[in-house]
Amino acid sequence: MSRSTRERIVDEALRLFAERGYSATSVAEIEAASGLSPGAGGLYRHFKSKYEVLAAAINEHAARTRIQVAESLAELSAMETSVALEERLAHVCRAGLAKVREESELTRVFFRDLSQFPELVAVVREGLLQPMFDAIVSWFKEQPEYHDADLDWTGIAAVLGGSVVQYRLFQETIGDVPGHAEKDQFVAAWVRLALGLLPSPAPVG
Repeated sequence: MSRSTRERIVDEALRLFAERGYSATSVAEIEAASGLSPGAGGLYRHFKSKYEVLAAAINEHAARTRIQVAESLAELSAMETSVALEERLAHVCRAGLAKVREESELTRVFFRDLSQFPELVAVVREGLLQPMFDAIVSWFKEQPEYHDADLDWTGIAAVLGGSVVQYRLFQETIGDVPGHAEKDQFVAAWVRLALGLLPSPAPVG
């Protein structure tokens, strides 16, 4: 499906912001990358300013994340409990890694430029990050194996979800994985830690 002009502007602007920085990217460059005549004002038929393009990109990514999280939870909930818990956990971890990787351009913009736009930082926090943490809490609470675990799931989601986010951010900023642990190693360790949350069997007798 071909992208609309508006979609091209948002997508290409985010790519350029990620590569060059918000301040270093001109409206004319966004227009050229979007297939418009640079400097002819085509961007202003869809947006009032360069900032409005950035805000649209952030808000649209947040809206898409909410939909993706809901769909992922539905898909994960549909997995039969006959599927081994280890496999379900690995699926959750890999889905999180894939989502953070999908947002790599936005991540670079976030760290380089968004401190000057606190209102957009709030959108990233509440629209992209918090839904991921909430999804982890919801998923664990739904699994029968964890029903009897009296745990602080919000804190646990911060640790488990935070490690997933940090793994990908480390790659984006440092150019290597943390501790040289490849993805399969990370997922296996993540699953092992999550299995450690299982309630201990009640003593017999």
